[in-house]
Amino acid sequence: MLNAIAETGIEAQALRAGEVGAIPQAPGAYALLMHFVRPLDIRLNKKEPVRLPSGWLVYAGSAKGPGGLRARLARHLRAEKRPHWHVDQLTVRADEILALPVADGNECEIVATLLGHPAFSVAVAGFGNTDCAICDSRLLRFRGASGTITWSV
Repeated sequence: MLNAIAETGIEAQALRAGEVGAIPQAPGAYALLMHFVRPLDIRLNKKEPVRLPSGWLVYAGSAKGPGGLRARLARHLRAEKRPHWHVDQLTVRADEILALPVADGNECEIVATLLGHPAFSVAVAGFGNTDCAICDSRLLRFRGASGTITWSV
């Protein structure tokens, strides 16, 4: 999957929870790469549950507030937290999470760039983009070049 992201031109180092100190405190955007061994049911607002497939999902978000990327990604990478955003339903249940911080980045540009590659598609329409008129979703599904889900990072 990291090869597919690199092919899009997004330049970011993938970091794990133990590497939070390497994340810049600058404002920007990020991609969370989350792996699920089993399918996952989530709920958006008061709608019926949505079933997500096993495999890799990518969530794009922004970190413009105090502490910038480091503060936001440290929260996302923590297993124990009070759910606040839709993505928290995913981060607390993911089997593996990698963070790709993009200083001065824009989450809409990350989504558009990834969707321009055949390995990525919208996972759930409307996920995480209630404040955005540009993106159909901030949650993407990773598929290998052949269209099958690929398990390697």
